[in-house]
Amino acid sequence: MALFNFGKKKKEEEKKDSACACSCGCPASEVSEIANDCCPEAKDGICCVKVLGAGCKFCHEQYENAKEAIKSMGLSVEVEYITDMQKVMEYGVMSMPALVVNEKVVSQGKVLKVADVEKLLHKLGF
Repeated sequence: MALFNFGKKKKEEEKKDSACACSCGCPASEVSEIANDCCPEAKDGICCVKVLGAGCKFCHEQYENAKEAIKSMGLSVEVEYITDMQKVMEYGVMSMPALVVNEKVVSQGKVLKVADVEKLLHKLGF
C-alpha cells in the first residue's frame, strides 16, 4: 500500500496518446478499433501499417514481408518501419518484430511470411 498515494500514477498520466498515422491528427486511443469516425481512410480499409523493430535482420525481414503482402493485395498503403525504441514502447510491445495495422498491434515476437501477413489482413477484414 502506498502512503499518501505516492508512487501511484493517475490514469490520465498513464495514457500517452500519439497522433494517428493517417495524418488526421486523432489520438491513437481513438484509432483502437479498425474502423472509426475519426479516420475515414480506416472505414473501408487500412490507413496505416507499421513494423516495429530494433533494426535487426528479423525486423527488416518482417518489414519487407509486410511491404510485399500489401503490394500483392493491391493496396496503396505505405508500410512504415519504426526503430525508435521510445515509439515502439508507446505501443506496449515487448517482443519484436511487431506488426501494427491502423494503430493496433496485431502481431509481435515472430516474423510473418508474406502469405501469413495476407491471411492476417484478410482475417481483420481487409
